[in-house]
Amino acid sequence: MISFKQLPLEAKAAVAAGVVFFSMMLSRSYLAEQLELRTRRWLLRLQMALFANALMLIGSLHVWRSTVTTFSRSSAASSFCLMPWKIAVFMFLALAHSSFFTLLFLVAEEPYFFSLAAYTCLGAYIILIFFLFTLGSVEQAYKFLAGRGAKAGTGNKNSRTAMKPVLAVVLTVVLTIVGLLNASQPPTVNSVEVPVHKLPSTMNNLKVVLLSDIHLGPTVGKTKLAMIVRMVKALKPDITVIVGDLTDSEAEIIRPAVEPLGELNSPLGTYFVTGNHEYYTSDVSNWFELLKSFNIRPLHNENVKIVSPKSTDDWFCLAGVDDIEADVLRYSGHGMDLKKALRDCSSERAIVLLAHQPIAAKWALQERPDINLILSGHTHGGQIFPLNAGAYFLNPFFVGLYKVGQNTFVYVSPGTMYFGIPMRLGSRAEITEIILRSP
Repeated sequence: MISFKQLPLEAKAAVAAGVVFFSMMLSRSYLAEQLELRTRRWLLRLQMALFANALMLIGSLHVWRSTVTTFSRSSAASSFCLMPWKIAVFMFLALAHSSFFTLLFLVAEEPYFFSLAAYTCLGAYIILIFFLFTLGSVEQAYKFLAGRGAKAGTGNKNSRTAMKPVLAVVLTVVLTIVGLLNASQPPTVNSVEVPVHKLPSTMNNLKVVLLSDIHLGPTVGKTKLAMIVRMVKALKPDITVIVGDLTDSEAEIIRPAVEPLGELNSPLGTYFVTGNHEYYTSDVSNWFELLKSFNIRPLHNENVKIVSPKSTDDWFCLAGVDDIEADVLRYSGHGMDLKKALRDCSSERAIVLLAHQPIAAKWALQERPDINLILSGHTHGGQIFPLNAGAYFLNPFFVGLYKVGQNTFVYVSPGTMYFGIPMRLGSRAEITEIILRSP
C-alpha cells in the first residue's frame, strides 16, 4: 500500500484540498450554530483560502515544470537568464496564491497595491493554466494523429517543447494587459426597454438603474464606488436597485469606502438584496444597518409598493429575496423565502423581483410564473476568459435580457465592477438603465 509520503506532490495537494473541503462541510453542518459570529467568519474565510490554495498548488506545480524545468533542460536556455526567470516565476506564483489571504488582512478604504498585484497575478495564473493545458492537448492530439513513425532529432524536440510554454506566456501577458485596460474603464451604460405586463400607464417610462457585483474589498474601493454613484446620479433614475455582492468585507472595516452610496437620491427609493458574498462576510446584519443609514432599504424576503408619482392608486410590487447561499451556509434567519417576499403581491398588479443569482430567478418563476420581471447579477459575464464558458453553462440565464413565457422577462447584469481580479476579458462592466414600458 502506498503511503502518503510516497504520493506525488499533485496527489498530496489534492488530498489536502479534500481534507479542507471536508472540514468546510463539517463546519457548515455542525459548528455553524455553536461558534461565535466573528470566529465563524474567520474560519470560513480561512478554509476557503486554504481550499483554493490547495487546488492551485496542483496547477502551480504544472506551471513550474512547464515554464522553468522545461527551459532548464532546453539547450537554448542560458544559465545567466535562468535564475532571474526562476525568481520571476516563483514570485508570480507566490502572489497568485497570496491573493485569497488579502481578504483577511488587506482591506481598507482604497485598495493596497499588494492586493492589486496579487489578484492580477491570479487572473494571469488562470489564463496561463488554460493555455498550457490547451497547447499541451493540441500537441498530444497532433502526435496521436501524425503517428510516431518519424523521429525528430533531440535538438529539434527540445526546441519544440520550449516553444509551448513561451507561446503560453506571451498570450497570457497580452491578454492580461488587455484585461487590465478593459477593467480600468468606467462601466458602460446599457439602456434596455422592458415591457411590463399590468404596469400602470401613469408609470410608463419609469427608469430603474440596476447595479450588481460591485465587490467592495481588496481591489475595489471608495474612488471606484464614487465614480459609479456619479454615473447613476447623471442618469436620474426613479429607482435604484443593488442586486447583491456589494461587498467582500465586514461593514466596520470598509465603512469609509461605502459613504458615496449616501449620495444616491432616487425619488422612489434605493433598494438592496443580498448576494452570496454578503454571506461570506458573515456580517449581514451590520451591512443592513449601514445601508439603512444611507437611506438604502434592504429587501430581506419582503416587498414594497412602488407608487406612481402621478396617482396614488397606481403601483406595482417590488420584492427582494435573500441569496440562496444563505441556505447552503445555514446562515441564521436568512435564506430565500419567495412566499414571504411576495406576501400581498397580487397577480393583479405588476411584480418585479430582485434575486441575485439567475438560478434563484429560475426557481422563483417555477413557483410564481406571474412574476413580470426579475433582475439578477452574479455571473459577471464570466468576467475573464476562460471562465466565461463555465459561467455560461452553470447559469440558466447568463447575461442580458431573456423572455420567459408570454409576460415575463429576466435581466442579468454582467456586474458593475469585478470580483478580486481587476481584469475583464470577454465581458464588460455595466450600469444598466432599465426603462419600464406599460402595455
